[in-house]
Amino acid sequence: LFTFEVALEVANKVGGIYTVLRSKAESTVEELGEDYCMVGICNERYVAMEVEKMEPVLPQMKRTVDLMREQNIKVVTGRWLIEGYPKVVLFDLDSAWDKYNSWSWELFDKTGIGIPDHDNETKRCVLFGFLTAWFLGEFRAQCGKKSVIIGHFHEWLGVGLLMCRMREIDISTIFTTHATLLGRYLCAANVDFYNNLDKFKVDIEAGNRQIYHRYCMERAATHSAHVFTTVSDITALEAQHLLKRKPDLILPNGLSIKNTQCMHEFQNLHAIAKEKIHNFVRGHFYGHFDLNLDKTLYMFIAGRYEYSNKGADLYIEAMSRLNHRLKMINSEVTVVAFLIFPASTNNFNVESLKGQAVVKQLKETVDVIKDDIGHKLFDLCLRGKLPNEEQLLDRDHVIKLKRCMYANQCSSLPPIVTHNMTDDANDPILKQIRECNLFNARSDRVKLIFHPEFLSQTSPLISMDYDEFVRGCHLGVFPSYYEPWGYTPAECAIKGIPSVTSNLSGFGCFMQSHLSDPEAYGIYIIDRRFKSYLYHFCRMTRRERIIQRNRTERLSEFLDWSRLGMYYTNARRLAIDRTHPEFLETTRSFSPTGSVRLPRPYSAPSSPFGSRIASPCPSDAEED
Repeated sequence: LFTFEVALEVANKVGGIYTVLRSKAESTVEELGEDYCMVGICNERYVAMEVEKMEPVLPQMKRTVDLMREQNIKVVTGRWLIEGYPKVVLFDLDSAWDKYNSWSWELFDKTGIGIPDHDNETKRCVLFGFLTAWFLGEFRAQCGKKSVIIGHFHEWLGVGLLMCRMREIDISTIFTTHATLLGRYLCAANVDFYNNLDKFKVDIEAGNRQIYHRYCMERAATHSAHVFTTVSDITALEAQHLLKRKPDLILPNGLSIKNTQCMHEFQNLHAIAKEKIHNFVRGHFYGHFDLNLDKTLYMFIAGRYEYSNKGADLYIEAMSRLNHRLKMINSEVTVVAFLIFPASTNNFNVESLKGQAVVKQLKETVDVIKDDIGHKLFDLCLRGKLPNEEQLLDRDHVIKLKRCMYANQCSSLPPIVTHNMTDDANDPILKQIRECNLFNARSDRVKLIFHPEFLSQTSPLISMDYDEFVRGCHLGVFPSYYEPWGYTPAECAIKGIPSVTSNLSGFGCFMQSHLSDPEAYGIYIIDRRFKSYLYHFCRMTRRERIIQRNRTERLSEFLDWSRLGMYYTNARRLAIDRTHPEFLETTRSFSPTGSVRLPRPYSAPSSPFGSRIASPCPSDAEED
């Protein structure tokens, strides 16, 4: 049994499928061993860093690769340098352009799908699909009749699957769509998507958006596959209406939790990461720093810059209302709300950089004075004298401190955005922030910070990568409108960080169906109508937040590929059963192992109202 997993994002970071393939590889290799191989394209930028090149050991694969190379196709083989060390076969698409005309004609002749001359992305997908079909066909010819081959294809560019079926290559095919192409376009156009799923005239909608040829490729792959799968129930409903086939199985996305920590360790990591965010906040609000950091909560939203689809509009509106409610009750809690979306920028905001420099200088000055005072205090105590203020803080110290304090003054309000935006006036996030009058005034209990760039440890502003930043926050907020799965709340969960997600996201639906009480585990699932989750979270005590974080972190094993990988196993077995039933000893049931539901945690109150905690808890003074 040989399994080939085919996707553009094998050793090629583009989007979420890269995370799926990378995190799943170890559990798949453990199950399938050397009979598993991933097929993708050769992106030299990533191949140089992530792939160890080596020639195939398997004779059938060696002969297949050599035959393609004889036809002047550049094929890179080796191992992907990730957990599991999976085998990879990568095609250089540039080496196959001379065959494009004949292949595109064959595609049109056999399927009726024509490719517009201007669509270079789809042309590359055609090249990749035909190279994959060529490779699998040659490999099939090199293997004996008793061998069973599975081809698992990801995303809408299923040309390889189509040509395997058109050429009647004897392989079992699986097609997984992580989102429908037409669905993403419709949601981006702000239509009432989910209430009109059964009413869309799909051919007309695809044609109006000039993606009809892509839609036809996706739909043809959907109907040609022996097994059709999606990543969530919400995407399954979408596929049933837009692609006109009900998925055979749901394959939820997992994460690798091999590197997660024990309870005390992840709490300590939270405290360390939170202190780094404190340092950034001190600099960002220089001249207006009146925050009590012990009563400051960090919330964030992150992802691709899809303003409506990712719920950025809902997030800003929620923060505006939260700000009003906290001011009404004179709350001592301050919320610093981050928006992490990569957008078009020119450079860093000068005020943001100045704030970090001023605070850094003040910190260095205070550290020098602190050490000097420490030495004086020690010497005076040795002499048996109780020091006074004049003996500890001399005139030079006072002058240095005053200079730093004067430099720390700022007449303008703290910046909203950390960078200079290319089109500040028309940026949708900044436009809505202006409409909501959230300008980081002293009276505001909610402060907004828009960071239009991926987080990096080398940044002069927030010197943290994304994972460390998530650990330091208190709540992730992801009220997505279109989110076939949504890794961001899952990544929060395995780090013990509660999150708000949507019942229109695949992850939200999955947790809703597998947790008896998602809120008790720190997974707040909204129905896109406003509920006061953020307000209630701000009213929680430090003890309650620590308990909730402990519960949230327990979900990590529930989301691990060692558990969720069984769904992929079932898909492979179902594909074999439909093409080579004699290969399986038993063909009983291929549905995932049912409705496993986690009960309410034992430490959760038995009613919505306050009750005694069932187990010993940290004190209020413990680090949050």
